Order: sequence, then structure tokens, then C-alpha cells
Amino acid sequence: MDWIEQTLEKRERDGLLRETTAWQATGGKIALGGGRTLLNFSSNDYLDLANDPRLKAASSDAALRLGCGATASRLMSGTLGLHEALEAALARLCGQESALLFGGGFPMNVGVIAALAGRDDVIFADRLNHASLVDGARLSGAAVKRFAHNDAAALARMLARTPVRGHRFVVCESVYSMDGDLAPLVAVGAAARAYGAMWVVDEAHAIGVFGGGGGCNLAGGAPFPKPDIVLGTLGKALGGFGGFAACGETVRRFLVTRARSFIYATALPPAVAAAALAAVEIVTANPGMGRELLERARAFHGSLSDAGLRLPVFSSHILPVHVGENRVAMELARRLRERDILAVAVRPPTVPAGTARLRLSVTRAHAPADLSHAARVIADAAREAGLT
Repeated sequence: MDWIEQTLEKRERDGLLRETTAWQATGGKIALGGGRTLLNFSSNDYLDLANDPRLKAASSDAALRLGCGATASRLMSGTLGLHEALEAALARLCGQESALLFGGGFPMNVGVIAALAGRDDVIFADRLNHASLVDGARLSGAAVKRFAHNDAAALARMLARTPVRGHRFVVCESVYSMDGDLAPLVAVGAAARAYGAMWVVDEAHAIGVFGGGGGCNLAGGAPFPKPDIVLGTLGKALGGFGGFAACGETVRRFLVTRARSFIYATALPPAVAAAALAAVEIVTANPGMGRELLERARAFHGSLSDAGLRLPVFSSHILPVHVGENRVAMELARRLRERDILAVAVRPPTVPAGTARLRLSVTRAHAPADLSHAARVIADAAREAGLT
């Protein structure tokens, strides 16, 4: 076991050791006990629904009526009417014919990509795609061509010059989780269609925020091509847990037959599915929730930029504060935690070497006054760390 200890020691020296921390609560504000509360900027509960009384009531009722578990995989005896109702609601939200639930966003992405592509195929993937999409592409056995981040022209050139014996797939995200920037969906979709590629878009960080059903719906309408598959999560803006693929009925039937992370996994518990259905109903009935969140995030971005912090141009509710060195990022995070702000340092391999950062996630739990206060505290801590 010496090699494991040596590996951990090296990661600690490099500022790359990861550890878990147990909290007494979750969401936009974390109670530490003794009357101390942290403002949480490392949550993905974007619409502040995880603790919404309506979700709690739906979840509790489903558990009391249907039990704590689905008791089987979907293809054995685990499919409930509740699962099918949720899939129908998610399909409507995303403007697709149908949807298929999975037990988490990571296994969904791995399972969907690996089910679709094979050895004769080529996957054209954005260079900053999430690890789950990368792993799914590797597992598929297909050749993988990575195009420059958000460069639709580079994608088109790559599609034109790459011979393919089987099928082409273009895989991207709509909102990128570590940079918060938006994909040029119209141009990427046009390139995919021009070369007959199946187009898969991961909307994990956009569902519920951009147009309810994500960035593809927001940018939709002629001549915008609809993706063949929208990948989404129930565990971020929708406040629960699980993943889903929204797609045409034919693709859904294919995934039911081929996606191993669907076939061989126990179905979502009733309480989880019921909470997600309640969240979809709330988002559908209140389309302004995402716009309100983005307005708060834009104001916060302006305050941080005015203070001299290094941020990219505003795009979304995810605001990366670039630091560079791992240990400096960790020191800045430590200073902020001492001042009751939780902003976890993000380091390689999650981001490229030399680009360590604080990833600030704005949620609807952050009142404007909270954001104004946080901007001042973050600016002061950054000055002390020599970043401004």
C-alpha cells in the first residue's frame, strides 16, 4: 500500500488533495452551529428548490404511499406510474417527444454516450466537456476528436476532414460548469446537421435557469436545429437527484435496450421522483425564476469585476474567479471561510493546470443584500492574497 500513501503525499504537496466536509445543512446558507452561518457559493441548488416545502411535501407523501425504494430495476418490476409521469413532464419541459430517467447525471452521461457510439463511429466533443461525457466516449470504443472550446468553425472543419465508417456524433454542453460560459448552440447545431451527425447537448447547468427547459429551448425556433438528445439532471436547479435523457421516442427505445446504466440500475426511489415532478411543475408555472437568478448573478459579477477581480465576461449564474496557482486558490478559500463565505477552490484535473479558481455559484437563496456583502468580503480577501 506504500504507493497509495506516496501518491496521496504528492497530491498534498501539489495542493491537489481532496477531502470531504460534513455540514449541518445544505443550500444557499449553511448552519455551522453556535449561531454561525456561512453564505454558500459552492451549491448547485440554483433555484433554491431543495428545501422548498412543496418538494418536501411531495417527497414525503410518495414515501408514505409507495415506500422508500422502487425495489427493482425499471425493466424488472421497478417502473412506477410516477416515473412515467415524471418522464412525460421532463419531455414537455425540454420540447422533446419523450424522456428516460437515470440514477444520476454521471451514470446517465456515461451510459447514453456508450450506448450510442461504437468502434466504427467518431465522436466530435468540445474540449471542455464534463468528465462524464469524456468517460462515456472512452467507454464507447469510438474514435474521439476534440474541437477547440466553443469553436463551431473548428468543429465544422473537423467534421469535413474526418472520414467516418459509421456514424458521427457531436457532443457539447450548453452551460459549461467550470467557466460558466454558453455554447454557440445555433452554430454548433448547424455544423452537426450539415454533416449528418447526431447532436447531443448536456443541459445540466441550464435546465430550469435558461428558458426552463435549458439553453436549447431558449435559443430555439427556426432555423435553430433541435438536438437529438438533451441530457439533464434533477440534482441541480430542480433540487433533487437523478438524470434524464430527453429525446425522440425511437431513441428512447434504443436507450432502454442498450444503456447499461439504465438496464442494470435500481429505479429512482418514489420520494426522489415525486420531488422532481413537483420541481418541474414549479419551474413550468414560474418561468421567471431563472431570469431573476441571472439578474442577481449579473449584478454580483459587476461588483466583483469593479473590485478588480479576474472574471470572464458575464454569461451565466456560474462565476469563475481565476487565481492560477493551486495553493493560492486554497488560501483564498480558507480566508473566505474564516469570514463566513464558502467558496471551494477548484483545481486540476477538474480544470487545466495553472487555472485554479474559485467557482462562485449564485442561487436564488442569495438575496441582493447577501451578494453585495459577499462581493465586499471576497474583494478584501483577494487583496490580502495579492490577487488585486
